[in-house]
Amino acid sequence: MVKIRLARVGSKKNPIYRVVVADSRSPRDGRNIETIGRYNPQFDPSIVEVDLDRAHHWIDNGAQPSSAVTKLIKIVEARG
Repeated sequence: MVKIRLARVGSKKNPIYRVVVADSRSPRDGRNIETIGRYNPQFDPSIVEVDLDRAHHWIDNGAQPSSAVTKLIKIVEARG
């Protein structure tokens, strides 16, 4: 099963995340199929970038977004 989820790439006490498409069996920061965005919660407002075309492509082909990624997609869609 393919999932769209967050992968942490920041250092200790410095969380920065990538929005990735990965096999559900791979580890959180392991191999991924495609990187479709990024999320940095340290700024005000948070930096949220998601390629909506690729996200919808993967969802249409059966990928399951995590709850966090679903919220990020809604934020990006609301921005326009």
